[in-house]
Amino acid sequence: MTTIDIDSTVRSQIERLPSHEREGQLFWKLRLRESRSQLRILFSQARMRTSLVISLSMVFWLGLFALFYFGFQFVVTNVGMPGATYHAETVQFVFTLFFMSLQVMLIFSAGIILYGSLYASHETSLLLTLPIRDSRLVYYRFQEALFFSSWGFFLLASPMLIAYGLVVDAPWYYYAYLPGLMISYAYIPCTLGSIFCLYLISRVPQFRRIIVGVIALAVVVVAYSSIWHTLDIDNADLLGATWFKQTFHRFEFTRGEWLPSTWLSNGLLDAARKTGPDVGDLPWLESGKYLVVLVSNALFFHIVLLWVGNRLFRDSYYRLQSREAHAPYARMAWIDRLAEKLMFFLPRETQLLIIKDIRLFRRDPVQWSQFIIFFGLLMLYFANIDRFRQYRQDISVVTWVNIVSFLNLAVVGLILSTFTTRFIYPLISLEGRRFWILGRLPMKRDTILWGKFLFASCGSWIPCAGLVLASDWMLDVSLLVMLVHQFICLLLCLGLAGMAVGLGATMPDFHEQSPSKIAAGFGGTLNLVLSAIYILLVVMMTALPCHFYLLANDVNLRSQIIPPSTLRMWMILGLVGVVVMTLLVTLIPLRSGLRAFRDLEF
Repeated sequence: MTTIDIDSTVRSQIERLPSHEREGQLFWKLRLRESRSQLRILFSQARMRTSLVISLSMVFWLGLFALFYFGFQFVVTNVGMPGATYHAETVQFVFTLFFMSLQVMLIFSAGIILYGSLYASHETSLLLTLPIRDSRLVYYRFQEALFFSSWGFFLLASPMLIAYGLVVDAPWYYYAYLPGLMISYAYIPCTLGSIFCLYLISRVPQFRRIIVGVIALAVVVVAYSSIWHTLDIDNADLLGATWFKQTFHRFEFTRGEWLPSTWLSNGLLDAARKTGPDVGDLPWLESGKYLVVLVSNALFFHIVLLWVGNRLFRDSYYRLQSREAHAPYARMAWIDRLAEKLMFFLPRETQLLIIKDIRLFRRDPVQWSQFIIFFGLLMLYFANIDRFRQYRQDISVVTWVNIVSFLNLAVVGLILSTFTTRFIYPLISLEGRRFWILGRLPMKRDTILWGKFLFASCGSWIPCAGLVLASDWMLDVSLLVMLVHQFICLLLCLGLAGMAVGLGATMPDFHEQSPSKIAAGFGGTLNLVLSAIYILLVVMMTALPCHFYLLANDVNLRSQIIPPSTLRMWMILGLVGVVVMTLLVTLIPLRSGLRAFRDLEF
């Protein structure tokens, strides 16, 4: 066969390929079929659990809505200064800072999820054997990254924006513009993160973890520096007019006209305004301009993503796979050896399993960067918490310290629940197709699950106990309260770890490779909701008895009705009740997980 015949054969094969539109229709048909089958299985086999998660999610949304509604009411009615009202500047500051933070998180989240679903998924290797365009395959995976990375944005932003519209009595076009503004805004950072992921894997695949870690640390440094300078002022002016003006000026970089977060904030604020007496003042037109800017930029980055995917994806995929196939043997690092020495009292099999999880955590910049960001921000807050004491002149020192200390404990627990849901719950599922190796090791299956539990509980207790201790030290609480807080912190770590590991083993998903998708599924959502309820119950059962007991022993509040002995008994009963509840939320999920884990077929 001559060269001309070969070229004509190739051209004829290309001509028989489906068009871009037809490929898109086929992939949408595939996605709709998968979604229908998953929903059918979900509502037929787990109807009760699905309805429970939906109802609890609605309660969570309504709680956020009430919080934002009363918060905006306070800002609109109380934030002002003599002769001028600047609640509009306050709302603009809140919106731009909030959306700017989410913009950075969406970039990281979309890039990381796209990497997991595009480069680390077995389905991608099968799709590459089909006669489809690389750009279509990239866009197919990008749609998943867009959904799983932005659902949290819509969950947090929708109650806030609806509450603001109701407080300021926004016109009807505010709610009409709201979906388009939010969707087009979320599309831009997600495409930017995906484009950065493709370029990173294509150019420097061997340094991908280092680069992501350095960028995450840079974001942390900028955030810490901004917050530190915001709080590093005279206590007399904290939260005052001068402080607000300085803070508003310090975060001026978040209001740059080239930022999508600024376009979204200005579009929302313009849409919430009513038409004034000036004929040329048309808020709906100004907001529509920002909507056009957001949509046009989203379409532009959409085209850039398809072009980059078509140019870089296939070569970067094969280069990354060949590099990982020839990766050299790695020796045990010093941190693994240190962990091995600290776990001398555990069986050798359990030590190796925990060291494996520590190594995976250390090599994943997504986990430790988010860990540093959230816990570092909490440490920065605890270090400056004493500056807010001037705003409690109307209550006693004991009351203020006790309330704030237990609120800090609740915040630490809630953040820990998000980490156990995001990183601990998917541990069993992430083993995926390689799980048969662990299943055939010369050890009991229960050892694998107990190793996950010890890794989660001990690994989370060290930073949480340190944060709670720093908070108590800054508040100068009594030794009794400090011991109670440390004991509750230990119980929270055990309960949250047991719940995440147990539910993760009860409802594993071995077909999914992305931890974000696993955590965003039914089981992860159920674990997050149950963890939040458990934390609130623990704090309430211990905070109220301890609070009244401390008030009864305060020399300035001796006129109590209930004697201290009765209050001491209430505090002891509360601690006993918390211990019993912790045993239940730890052992029941673990027992269910162990039973399901023993019945798994490899």
